[in-house]
Amino acid sequence: MINDVIDKLRALQDVLSQKFAIEAEIRDLPKSLATKTELLNRLKKTYIENNEKYEALRKKITDLRLRLEEAERERENCEKRMDLIKTQREYEALDKEIREAGEREQELRKELQREEKNVQEMAHSLEREETMIQQQEAELAEEQNKIKDETEAKQAQLKELESQERELVPNLDSELLFKFERIIRSKEGEGIVSLRKGVCTGCQMILPNQFVNEVRDGSEIKFCPYCSKIVFYLGDEELPTPEDDSEGLVDLIGGLSDLDEEEDLDDERLLESDVEDHEDAVLDEVEKGVLDEEPLDLNETDEDDLGEDEDSDLEEDEEDLDDDDLEDEDEEEDEDEENDYDEDELE
Repeated sequence: MINDVIDKLRALQDVLSQKFAIEAEIRDLPKSLATKTELLNRLKKTYIENNEKYEALRKKITDLRLRLEEAERERENCEKRMDLIKTQREYEALDKEIREAGEREQELRKELQREEKNVQEMAHSLEREETMIQQQEAELAEEQNKIKDETEAKQAQLKELESQERELVPNLDSELLFKFERIIRSKEGEGIVSLRKGVCTGCQMILPNQFVNEVRDGSEIKFCPYCSKIVFYLGDEELPTPEDDSEGLVDLIGGLSDLDEEEDLDDERLLESDVEDHEDAVLDEVEKGVLDEEPLDLNETDEDDLGEDEDSDLEEDEEDLDDDDLEDEDEEEDEDEENDYDEDELE
């Protein structure tokens, strides 16, 4: 009974993982439009603000034109009154009015020209922004159609998966099914895993022995205490056999013997180098002592005595070297005996 439930849960896991993945993709599809939609809204907002400035500037230009016409009429009226003056004082006052009206007229005309230039630039800018808005709207509409087609295709896949789900669900416990769906949603599409060598393959944690035995018994559905996934037992086909253990022990002993042989070779090389260094040092001391002595007038008897002394010194040095070699050989024999003893213990 439990094995049938496990098999259905494993099949249902594949269906639900695909279903939940497609649902997530359907939810994420509109997010791809967020950037373009935000850009379009920003362009529209900027266009509206600039258009308001453009309209305000146009009103200002209309007002400047009215003021300019008024200044021109005022100047012309003053010039007409010039023929009617009779005194010098009237002439000076009227001349002042004419100059002031002319200055106002020039200032208004310059300001009008400047604002007309600005309004032309703003008109061109608005045209460009309007073109960009139209392009963004076209791209957004195309993207929306594309997303709509993809959504419809994924909805068809969902219907097929839901049909497979309905075939697997009827004989399963509702509470178990509810927990299983929640686990798959939260664990990236994996809700049921195998038990191998006492380890949960979902979280790679070593499980308690009692829990492992309960899973092997297969009397009920068990959830991993660490990752909450359903755990089922595969079998003992992957456990190590006694033959494998014996082979591993033989390999271990062989590896230790190889290490001992390498250590013996290293010790022999060190002893040989020490002996050679000692012989070289002795010969250097002898040669140095001979060279440092001053030449003496020796008769035949003294030369014979000296030769005998040198021979005796050389013989003593050679005996010392022989003693050192014997000691080194004894040490090597002791080490070989210890290594043989260790190998016997390991065997």
